[in-house]
Amino acid sequence: MTRPKRPHRLIHRISGQTYLWLAMLIFAASGAVTRKLTEIGAQHFIGARNPISFCNVLFVGNLCALILLILIYGQQWNKATLKQLSSQDWVSLTAVAILSGALAPGLIFQALALTGVNNVILVGRLEPPLTLALSVWFLRERINIWEFIGAIAAFVGVILTIILQPPTEAMMNMGGFSFGIGELLAAAGSVAVAASTIIGKKYLSQIPLGIYSIFRTALGTVIFFFLALVLYGSEHFVDVLSPFLWQWMFLYGGLIVVVGQSFWIKGLKTSTVSMASLVNSFSPVVGILAAYLILGEAPTLPQYIGGSLILVGIFLSQVGIWRQTSRIASAKVSSTQAQQQLEIGMGFKGI
Repeated sequence: MTRPKRPHRLIHRISGQTYLWLAMLIFAASGAVTRKLTEIGAQHFIGARNPISFCNVLFVGNLCALILLILIYGQQWNKATLKQLSSQDWVSLTAVAILSGALAPGLIFQALALTGVNNVILVGRLEPPLTLALSVWFLRERINIWEFIGAIAAFVGVILTIILQPPTEAMMNMGGFSFGIGELLAAAGSVAVAASTIIGKKYLSQIPLGIYSIFRTALGTVIFFFLALVLYGSEHFVDVLSPFLWQWMFLYGGLIVVVGQSFWIKGLKTSTVSMASLVNSFSPVVGILAAYLILGEAPTLPQYIGGSLILVGIFLSQVGIWRQTSRIASAKVSSTQAQQQLEIGMGFKGI
């Protein structure tokens, strides 16, 4: 007589690929969910303030992520491990925290406030080709022709997405061209993430993942908080303890931050870089679909034109990655290296 399978055994049998797919679905929808929450907050002003402002969502969301990371990796913060870190390690960690923990998310959240979610998603695809170019330039990494052509196609798609936008009030003129401020902020956020990725790959590949992730999130959150205080004033966070904010942040933090990050970390441990790259390649499509289902934001003609080229670029780059699968699978990389490689192209993850 066959015994029924226990539920926990089935959970253990879930593959790393499945966790990555689930994490990608959650992260891809995070932009639309974030915008929807701010719209809900706009319908429930406290005085003249939106309690679910982008700054409040980012700040509280980062705190949720930090708590999760400490629970998972807190044991790595011990004297023996910390003594092994050099002054250059701490300088590099600080640079990465500023770029990807404070500057990039701040720029992306501000972009979400000024332009459509689809624009932020598509312009955010500037990060993979830029990271690839910087890897060749600074790290002397070799790429195949498929990755090169794919990067060029994706880059052209991003530029077309930016310059073909219809005129709006939130635009600025540069050299005879009009550019949306929101799109430029999203592009600047992608540049910051690409720069932090290169610094991490060059100087932090052997740093334990727990120290890397916790330090980046903690310092990034603190820097963002004080930067917002300087730019917007102390009243900007006056509603950060609002019960109305926190009842929605439990949903946001619980689903996008806690569940999303947990699935991401779980999948990261047992999946190859090539598989994670394949999963990530679907994020812009899922993100645009989420924007339509959650916000009713249908793609515009410039987004169709630029997005089509970006998808072509993603496909060509993926062909190049497939051709290197055996080499990548046999290469030994640290957990931090895997984290950095898998983050390339993930785009906005809600934190």
